[in-house]
Amino acid sequence: MLLLQELISREFDRRLFLVSLTYPRPRYRFLIDRLLATLALVGFLLLVLAVALGGTVALLGKEYVQATPVALGVPYLVTLCFMAVDVFVVLAMGVLLAVVASTPNFVLIGAMGFMIIARSFSSMVTLLQRESWLMENAHQYQSSLDLLTYVVPDLASLDVRMIALYGKMDLLPANWPWQFFTALSYGVALVAFAVWALKRRRFS
Repeated sequence: MLLLQELISREFDRRLFLVSLTYPRPRYRFLIDRLLATLALVGFLLLVLAVALGGTVALLGKEYVQATPVALGVPYLVTLCFMAVDVFVVLAMGVLLAVVASTPNFVLIGAMGFMIIARSFSSMVTLLQRESWLMENAHQYQSSLDLLTYVVPDLASLDVRMIALYGKMDLLPANWPWQFFTALSYGVALVAFAVWALKRRRFS
């Protein structure tokens, strides 16, 4: 988020876009190039951390044998793919906020708020369904939270670490393809909307 804040929103704030947008190329290239650069850097960091974590787990596994050893093969790669989509959706929201926000600081605050809501509302809905006695008028809260499913993706469903922890692919949710491609499509839609907003934005 800080990278997007500096690469996009701060550039608008410092009027550097007066130079960037005068080049003979479409406006969307200004946005897409910065998003791709951020995705490349974040993806590289994710890969480095994944290799470091996998190596550490493999070394510790030689000294301490678990009843269910961590699966560092296909389940681990699938988990990383789901994490990458999660990161892409949050970055896509950051790109949109960087284009439409009037202050650079709102990019970080808005993206963090979106991430918290997208990763927690499904758990809250499940809690209200199972333990409705915990709160008065739980049905009213549940109906309000259900509306979020139409505007916010369920990023909590992309947390599939259990398949690597227990080495069982059958722990994946039954509708995981729908959840995966819905989140991916949501991120692409956010980027498309950000491009549309940038094309129609008037700079003073």
